[in-house]
Amino acid sequence: MSAETDTGAAPAYENLPPRLGLLDPADLDEPQRAVYDAITGGPRASQAGTVPITDDAGRLLGPFAVMLLTPEVGNAMQQVGAKIRFAAALTARERELAILTVAGHLRSDFERLAHEPAARAAGLTQAQVNAALTGRVPDGLTDSEALVGRLARVMTAERTLPDEDYDAGLAGLGRERLADLTWLVGYYSALALSLAVFRPFLPESFAPAPASDKSTGDPLTLGLSHVSGPRFLARHKAWRRLCQVQVVSGKASATAAVRLVTPSLV
Repeated sequence: MSAETDTGAAPAYENLPPRLGLLDPADLDEPQRAVYDAITGGPRASQAGTVPITDDAGRLLGPFAVMLLTPEVGNAMQQVGAKIRFAAALTARERELAILTVAGHLRSDFERLAHEPAARAAGLTQAQVNAALTGRVPDGLTDSEALVGRLARVMTAERTLPDEDYDAGLAGLGRERLADLTWLVGYYSALALSLAVFRPFLPESFAPAPASDKSTGDPLTLGLSHVSGPRFLARHKAWRRLCQVQVVSGKASATAAVRLVTPSLV
């Protein structure tokens, strides 16, 4: 279901129950271990991100957990993802706009958690992030950024580009960057499908928050449902403001409003 809306608020998270447990590194067979090492030791490892590729026990998270189910295909997929993230011709802002557009339309909680902070780190405002998540082209973008957002939405929703949009993409982006955008939309759509089908377990400290800090406009970047959440954020040096610990329904609940300064790993 599309997340498109006429309001300025971000869409609600799906928060569906998990179907797939996470694999301990010690339990991986040889092909799975090769995929694990490629993901954790490849280009993603060079950048500390807001949503890590592993949890505290070293288990792969999100789409990477699904990639372990079919190691040969999973390894090919992670290589495509690394090229799209680290070698593509799109700018960081263009890339994050396109990813959020896909994540919002396909209601992919994990990709949204991973890329909202990366988009803000690239200089996008929360209003622009919300617009991309809800199927609209944000205000205040450059011409090429607005074009990327519009074309990503059309590609995701219609699975094609009409002639008029194709011609606009060639004129505004050039053939290479339009191809990069096409591969990006296809890759993140595939990740969203794998996540929707298998719903890998997401540790509580990484789970989405149910609300936002309306007084500042800053989102609760990570919903932290137990007190280990602040330790996670501190470990990744993503603080801009201290977490506030509240008591909700008789148990500790940490909520954080942070501006993150490093790109996502996924």
